[in-house]
Amino acid sequence: MKNFKAIMGNRPILHLAIILLSLPLLNGVCNPARHQDPRLQDIVMPAGFHIEIFAEGVKNARQMCQGEQGTIFVGTRNKGDVYAIRDANGDFHADSVITIARGLNMPNGVAFKDGSLYVAELSRVSRYDQIEDHLSHPLAPVVVNASFPTEEHHGWKYIAFGPDGKLYVPVGAPCNICDHPEDERYASIMRMNADGTGLEVYAKGIRNSVGFAWHPDTKELWFTDNGRDWLGDDAPSDELNYAPVPGMHFGYPYCHAGSILDPEFGKGKSCDSYTDPARNLGAHVAALGMLFYTGTMFPPEYRNRILICEHGSWNRQIPDGYRVMMATLEGNKVTDYKPFAQGWLKASNAWGRPVALLQLPDGSVLVSDDFADLIYRISYKA
Repeated sequence: MKNFKAIMGNRPILHLAIILLSLPLLNGVCNPARHQDPRLQDIVMPAGFHIEIFAEGVKNARQMCQGEQGTIFVGTRNKGDVYAIRDANGDFHADSVITIARGLNMPNGVAFKDGSLYVAELSRVSRYDQIEDHLSHPLAPVVVNASFPTEEHHGWKYIAFGPDGKLYVPVGAPCNICDHPEDERYASIMRMNADGTGLEVYAKGIRNSVGFAWHPDTKELWFTDNGRDWLGDDAPSDELNYAPVPGMHFGYPYCHAGSILDPEFGKGKSCDSYTDPARNLGAHVAALGMLFYTGTMFPPEYRNRILICEHGSWNRQIPDGYRVMMATLEGNKVTDYKPFAQGWLKASNAWGRPVALLQLPDGSVLVSDDFADLIYRISYKA
């Protein structure tokens, strides 16, 4: 009471109200901008890891990339929009979400290079030049390449620039299970120069890859692939694949998960003719975005481990996935695969679906969620 009187003296009651309301804010307790979504209490991670909301109301958030000035760009699959997220004060909470493009056709894929944002729609890749200087009024996009198939089934794309400076663009199979030997673009990962020239198939026999990355040391390509449907709840598995050289074939539509011949297209074939998965990830988990962790915020043992978003099953009797997984490598062998962050699935009901990952310069990791319309930030503090 003596301390209270020393602070208050003879000040009017209005001053008392102001002081009482300000104290929690000064201590960082009740600031509405830091309000923790109660659902995040269900997310389970290893000790020392923390999750918070980086941005909310990001409708249908899918692939992310970061510009040279720190802007986070986000594509969408169904919404048709592309967003730019700014964190002007560097507190890891979005200050603004700007829609920089609307009405596009499945603009799922985004990549950044030399001041320009590349956006992959269903059948074309376009480039938005000097984008970070024109977020409110972007310059007219330049079509880089418009020669991709127009089928919507598995037509959304994940894109990224490789160590060779080329833009890698997957083309999914236009079906659940089918064969198109006359057109090698289907069921492949393609690549091209940044200006759209030199488009070629890098790897084939890939049903639908919506995530890939290059090992930070070897610079070799790793990618996820979604297995086919309607062979049961437990088969075939989604895959993590390793493609160190061009020209490899990973089995689709003839062989699935390294050992399952397709009942229709596998007749007369042998799985020995195709490259085995580096790891089978589980049936229908919908493995999408992935990255190699290269930061220094996480404990040293996390360096070069692979984080993978499992978007979650849509046609499995008992749902599976809806989490972020972690793969450990020894050389080019996967020695362990286990949950890193889970809790978006509760009693067979999902409230969120992780899609893609982005490592920030400080070593924390963003996770997009196209179901909850959120972007999370995962950080570590012992």
